[in-house]
Amino acid sequence: MSGLDNVIAAETRLSEVDGANGRLVICGHSLDDLAGNVPYEDVLALLLPDLLGPNPQAIRADLGQARVVAFRQLAHLDAELAALPVTEALRALMARLPDGEDRETALLQIAAPAVFVPALVRRQAGQGAIAPDPARAHAADMLAMLTGADPGAEAVRALDTYLVTVSDHGLNASTFTARVVASTRAGYASAVVAALGALKGPLHGGAPGPVLDMLDAIGTPANAADWIDAALVRGERLMGFGHRVYRVRDPRADALKGALRRLGAAGGMDAGRLALAEAIERDALTALRARKPDRVLETNVEFFTALLLEALGFPRDAFTGVFAAGRVGGWVAHAHEQIETGRLIRPQSRYVGPQPAGRAA
Repeated sequence: MSGLDNVIAAETRLSEVDGANGRLVICGHSLDDLAGNVPYEDVLALLLPDLLGPNPQAIRADLGQARVVAFRQLAHLDAELAALPVTEALRALMARLPDGEDRETALLQIAAPAVFVPALVRRQAGQGAIAPDPARAHAADMLAMLTGADPGAEAVRALDTYLVTVSDHGLNASTFTARVVASTRAGYASAVVAALGALKGPLHGGAPGPVLDMLDAIGTPANAADWIDAALVRGERLMGFGHRVYRVRDPRADALKGALRRLGAAGGMDAGRLALAEAIERDALTALRARKPDRVLETNVEFFTALLLEALGFPRDAFTGVFAAGRVGGWVAHAHEQIETGRLIRPQSRYVGPQPAGRAA
């Protein structure tokens, strides 16, 4: 199957992925202008102005109250559910939330992953969940619920950069899933849970963790070139390089690399870890260009996602859940847009199986 490449399945005002030029536009704004410069609430105001309102400060306050509502669900977090991998437990918790197509449902869906992921991480570490503070900004509260401490300004800016960077990215697998479900008028919660199921797949949202496995295996910058060459000789894929759409560098990688450097300058991450990553990136790009000159394999968002989320204190098995905490704004926006402007999504298939016996040619 073609994977529906180059098939236009929707018209949207939400985002444009320009793979040929390495450009991402979100609601008329370049990612370069948004990432690192505005908090997540500002992007929500761009994505959902008619549902959440155009005022980021009002969204911040309402999102804070929605986190308080989401936290109440953790009273029903049983041991069996808490023992699941973070993404599966997150999906189960999200499925318990009420469904609908109203503003309160949208806010709760956007708020909940930021509450549930830190709580699940802490529960699996034998620690209690920390209640949200509705007065905090969304990224700051997510970090505080993870660590139990007031996060520094640069850490908050780094997480905001990540949430903004992944908030929407065209009609990717999980977003398309959300639109299909929304087109049935099932509600925002159903669309988000279905999108989470798509995100769980390793070909979509599950790749950042193995980037760190690669860094750990290489160990030092001096080992990078030889390790990479040996991996390519074995036919292995280098995690964090190449993208289905981008034919030049993924602009999200640049945004996150900038956030990492700012975090490192503020003392928020191990300088040696960043130096190792930059050496691996340099040697990997050199090796890929030499061995695969007919393919464009540039650094993608997953490479620096892994380093950034690690530096902020998230364990590897929670990375997909943090991705969901950012992408959920886009999922809800696409679901809302589909409900407001679209119709039931019902593509056709071409039958290639056998015909009944005796049928005339």
